[in-house]
Amino acid sequence: MTGKKEKLIIVGDTAFAEIAYEYFTHDSFYEVVAFTVNESFLKKEELFNLPVVPFETLEKMYDPREHKIFVATTYTKLNRLRAMFFAQAKQKGFSLATYVSSRAFVWRNVEIGENCFIFEHNVIQPFVKIGNNVILWSGNHIGHHSVIRDHCFISSHVVISGYCEVGEYCFLGVNATLANNIKIAKDCLIGAGAVILKPTEEGKIYGVKMTPPKETGALAYFGLEGNSK
Repeated sequence: MTGKKEKLIIVGDTAFAEIAYEYFTHDSFYEVVAFTVNESFLKKEELFNLPVVPFETLEKMYDPREHKIFVATTYTKLNRLRAMFFAQAKQKGFSLATYVSSRAFVWRNVEIGENCFIFEHNVIQPFVKIGNNVILWSGNHIGHHSVIRDHCFISSHVVISGYCEVGEYCFLGVNATLANNIKIAKDCLIGAGAVILKPTEEGKIYGVKMTPPKETGALAYFGLEGNSK
């Protein structure tokens, strides 16, 4: 994308940082100029021909008035790592950037906070409020008048129906479903495929049991028992 105006530094050097670099570079008005990690994790000098620098002294190398930050960590320690870097970047005087894919559907009156990352094919309906430091991976449905509090991670193809509330630091796994008017308490882990029909309790795990394997093996089912080819 041409006409880039704002300079951006990405916190992290792992897979999400690489993904964030691609999206910010090719689908935003930000120009990524550097990556940063804690000095004890500084294992490489460059990534995508850009410098990787110590986070501890970042504000001495890059003027917070001229650069924004995006914290590209996932749900490590139930989102606490991302929240920690978010707070520390603020303390250093940086503003934090939000990315919204050009291929996401976001209604005009949706509110989205800082350091959010909205991947492609998310549908975010009217009157939704999304707090700070929230990740919405691809393909989710966020129903009207719902609220997602700070520091949450919503994986892929999650359905959050209308008038729901997701508390701080929650993780919602792939294909999880929330019925209308559901409140997810703070610090909950909602497992892949879980269906939530009632409000949850703080700090609990909600999931479904893995489907047990059938007695008949896959090779036998297809008539290949004893045939390795």
